[in-house]
Amino acid sequence: MMACCGGGLCCQCCCNEGDTRTPEELTILGETREDEDEILPRKDYESLDYDRCINEPFLEVLEGLDNKKARKYEAIKWILVFAIGVSTGLTGLFVDFFVRLFTQLKFSLVGQSVEECSENGCLALSLLELLALNVMFIFISSVLVLVEPVAAGSGIPEIKSYLNGVKIPGIVRLRTFICKVTGVLFAVAGGLFVGKEGPMIHSGAILGAGLPQFQSITFKKIRFHFPYFRSDRDKRDFVSAGAAAGVAAAFGAPIGGTLFSLEEGSSFWNQALTWKVLFCSMSATFTLNFFRSGINFNKWGSFQLPGLLNFGEFKCVDGDKMCHLWTAVDLAFFVLMGVAGGLLGALFNCINKRLAKYRMRNVHPKARFIRVLESLLVCMVTTLVIFVASVTLGECRDLVSTNNNTSTQGSVNEEVNSTIRRFFCYNNTYNDMATLFFNPQEVAIHQLFHQNATFSPVTLLLFFVLYFFLSCWTYGVSVPSGLFVPSLLCGASLGRLVANVLKINFHMQVYAGTFALIGAAAFLGGVVRMTISLTVILIESTNEITYGLPIMITLMVAKWTGDFFNKGIYDIHIHLKGVPLLEWETEVEMDKLTASDIMEPNLTYVYPHTRIQSLKSSVLTRAGEQRRRCQSMKSYPSSELRNVCDEQTAVEPAEEGQDILQQMLERRHVPYPNLYPDQSPSEEWTMEERFRPLTFHGLILRSQLVNLLIRGVCYAENQSSASQPRLSHSEMTEDYPRFPDIHDLDLALLNPRMIVDVTPYMNPCPYTVSPNTHVSQVFNLFRTMGLRHLPVVNAVGEIVGIITRHNLTYEFLVAKLRQHYITI
Repeated sequence: MMACCGGGLCCQCCCNEGDTRTPEELTILGETREDEDEILPRKDYESLDYDRCINEPFLEVLEGLDNKKARKYEAIKWILVFAIGVSTGLTGLFVDFFVRLFTQLKFSLVGQSVEECSENGCLALSLLELLALNVMFIFISSVLVLVEPVAAGSGIPEIKSYLNGVKIPGIVRLRTFICKVTGVLFAVAGGLFVGKEGPMIHSGAILGAGLPQFQSITFKKIRFHFPYFRSDRDKRDFVSAGAAAGVAAAFGAPIGGTLFSLEEGSSFWNQALTWKVLFCSMSATFTLNFFRSGINFNKWGSFQLPGLLNFGEFKCVDGDKMCHLWTAVDLAFFVLMGVAGGLLGALFNCINKRLAKYRMRNVHPKARFIRVLESLLVCMVTTLVIFVASVTLGECRDLVSTNNNTSTQGSVNEEVNSTIRRFFCYNNTYNDMATLFFNPQEVAIHQLFHQNATFSPVTLLLFFVLYFFLSCWTYGVSVPSGLFVPSLLCGASLGRLVANVLKINFHMQVYAGTFALIGAAAFLGGVVRMTISLTVILIESTNEITYGLPIMITLMVAKWTGDFFNKGIYDIHIHLKGVPLLEWETEVEMDKLTASDIMEPNLTYVYPHTRIQSLKSSVLTRAGEQRRRCQSMKSYPSSELRNVCDEQTAVEPAEEGQDILQQMLERRHVPYPNLYPDQSPSEEWTMEERFRPLTFHGLILRSQLVNLLIRGVCYAENQSSASQPRLSHSEMTEDYPRFPDIHDLDLALLNPRMIVDVTPYMNPCPYTVSPNTHVSQVFNLFRTMGLRHLPVVNAVGEIVGIITRHNLTYEFLVAKLRQHYITI
């Protein structure tokens, strides 16, 4: 942001990036760290600007906007929302198809080899086959991440940060989308304990950001003239819709996707956006459902598979009057499982945070191929554990007949029984450990939810321990990876273990599938700390509304328990990246601070009518200007000017009852006759004219100023400002989102005596606050309205500071509060 000032008229705009700060201030802002373990928000992250710039080009667009054009604009937006949903659904179909293809190919080859080698004693060959396939897949996935490092992980922390208002470079680029989608299918097929559902959210967000722009930064030939939606406000709304569509496609939960975008991502929301996001989610769900149902069952239009992950139907066997999905007595066990899920989730997050810090210090600074080697190491250890555990630790369990089931439940159990593994088990038995490990993760979840036969408690415990630590180690390696499915599978094994203990040891009649579901919810809730959206997602995935109460109670207890120890996994990784994320609200204690305590007093500004020479020579900071102003004023013969800047001198009492405020206005803030509207600051000004205090006049972004200079928007000093060329709104936003950088501008090509009039292009009416405004009010205004800059203006209209996102982070406020106590 640049500031525009003219002696007594100031258009505040950008905070100085090269100002001088004390070591203590640098520590507060994360530029230096006394404690290496303490990670503070970085200053190189910029904020999105959700507020509209109500300048003259924008007003001209509004004046030419009639009802017909408004309806056309709204219709285009609805079409784009639908296109985003359909594209997200097709992306999910692509990922699911190839993951199934590669996984079935791998397990069929290795499974057949194991069955043959069980008699011939050549299991080492089977292990080598499995290792070769997995290593090949993971190598491809990891190399894709080297092409675009932002594609690593689930992408949910980055998208959550983006929707919170933080601009993260490369997070919604087309190259990121290609590497993410291709990389995740190889990562899942390669046997790592990762899911494809998390990256689907990131992929949907990228589609939401890219499709309405009709251009690509990666592939520059993809560029169509489409002048609509060229602002952070519109782009962020489409990203919200795309993220929700990703959730809907992953879980078949359009309502849950809408709530996810609202709860976990967007820091500011409007009513019109809700309906569009829901429509986008529905489009994604039914697009994926239509094609998956047609491809898998050859019944086009049947809509039987709503999402990538389907939990199946929870239903008791007909004729079993003792069967019940859950009872009021079970709620007590669900609460305890919620506590256990919160504790285990906190442990998971703690271990993963330490691993992430270790990677940041010892892996990431080294050559990039080290990251590939780490991914291959994790892959080989995981493969070895899966193979050895399946062959040596499994128990042979009896198959259970499903002849008495209904047709629907029978079809579910028929599908479940078709995926069992018989490694070294004969006479109508199966290997329970191999059934969990030698199947895709979604199939293993189905086994735990719907398999009639009991899994061995020892097997479930070993599976949980192995899966817990391996999935914790895996999340953070340089491959696209989701965490939803591994957490669900890990928790489902724990829930099934609880059900087995209650059945065997306490002879209780419980439905094992329900306990597996609640265990999955408890552990997932303990890891990610989601409540409302996750409850709805799980209800929609089960298609059983009666599970609403136990799922909600379990998730709330798991969140409360986990929050006692640390934050959710996504918030932890956001913190590790140094992203200045704004929470929902500030702590009550922070209201001891005011806007003047946290604002940035060093400002960069320009005059409303500024010579190009002054822009080229130097951009003065507010602090530097104020220091020079004070020094000059103190040496100036006028005692009036000395008193203006001397902080130690008390204000003289008003004479003859004159109002002090009126006296200050008359004495300090009379606009310069030589400044506005047609003349630039002159070197011939007197000292009093040169060092008047600055009156706030508006905001203009640095990108807007550079755009004006590149397009030659200026006028000669012997001409009126009316002769300056005028830019339309489409011309001002044509280069969005990659505006030219100010350092790329060669000012030597411009006449230094020319004058730039920025008043038509600045925002003359931004939100402002008083220096005495409490922090909670400042925080709510900034976060709710999605601001990028919040000027601090005193009672007489003088700009005294500016507040950005970095001034409202928790770490910054805590440091300022500590200074406040020291001062007291």
